[in-house]
Amino acid sequence: MAIFFTADLHFGHENIIGFCDRPFKDIADMTRTLINNWNSRVSNEDHVYIVGDLFYGGRGAAGVNEAVDTVKQLNGILHLIAGNHDIPYLKKTDYHYLFADVDQLRYLSHEGKTIFLCHYPLAEWSGYFRGSWHIYGHIHNQKSEAYKHMQTLENALNAGVDIFNFSPVTFNELIECNKVFKANS
Repeated sequence: MAIFFTADLHFGHENIIGFCDRPFKDIADMTRTLINNWNSRVSNEDHVYIVGDLFYGGRGAAGVNEAVDTVKQLNGILHLIAGNHDIPYLKKTDYHYLFADVDQLRYLSHEGKTIFLCHYPLAEWSGYFRGSWHIYGHIHNQKSEAYKHMQTLENALNAGVDIFNFSPVTFNELIECNKVFKANS
């Protein structure tokens, strides 16, 4: 069993392709690639912590059905840390059963490290001064002021798929990829 992290997949959000300069020709290509990349890394016994924005918007019953169908195709035991775009789906009771748990934020002990999971990047979190880690999403690969500040925090890691070849990653991969992403910023 392995543990993976990811954020900001934005299934169902066609405009995210242009917004984040994603290399997909359309939403069907993006969905297919995200599912294939996910399932090529994650087995059904693995745990995946989705740090928000698995989907985009609340498009009525059809949107919820599409979301359910997409999640059913993903391998692993899924833990959702809700992001701003997940809220419309979470209001639908038939969506919760797809996840082992759903939280707004969560602490996790992994490989001797304390990890704080929250969709939103925080400048400081509980345990910050004692070496805990913060895994977040929300800012994708955008070079905003929040992004620039988060790059100065050694134990803060962006889990957005836009910087991880659109795949879930392990904690160690998260550290290494964030180092490369920070160096290229």
